Amino acid sequence: VANITCFSIMIVPYWRIHIMEGDEIRGGKIFKSKCAVCHTITPNQRHKVGPSLYGLFGRNAGSVEGYRFSSGFRDSNVVWHEETLFDFLDSPRNYIPKTKMLYELKNADDRKDIIQYLKENSS
Repeated sequence: VANITCFSIMIVPYWRIHIMEGDEIRGGKIFKSKCAVCHTITPNQRHKVGPSLYGLFGRNAGSVEGYRFSSGFRDSNVVWHEETLFDFLDSPRNYIPKTKMLYELKNADDRKDIIQYLKENSS
């Protein structure tokens, strides 16, 4: 019996790397008005309607201890980083079918700003 190991490599186009520079202060305002109702970003806080986003970057989707994720999240194989989060926030239900998250953030600048805020404040 042979051992087979599969690796998944995501190649991110050069232009995608540079679109992720957002305004942290503006992102904080957007997060507090649109996201904080359902999510926390500081350690040791209870989950709200959505899971805690503390330690989000580099984490597998659907892996936060103590939160009951949809099967879509648990089975998604998504790892959160700037690009995956940028795409997810645009259309959560298209990105991860069966997600509980209904809110879409269509404005690309808003998504970049929230991501910048999360990068600076959720770890």
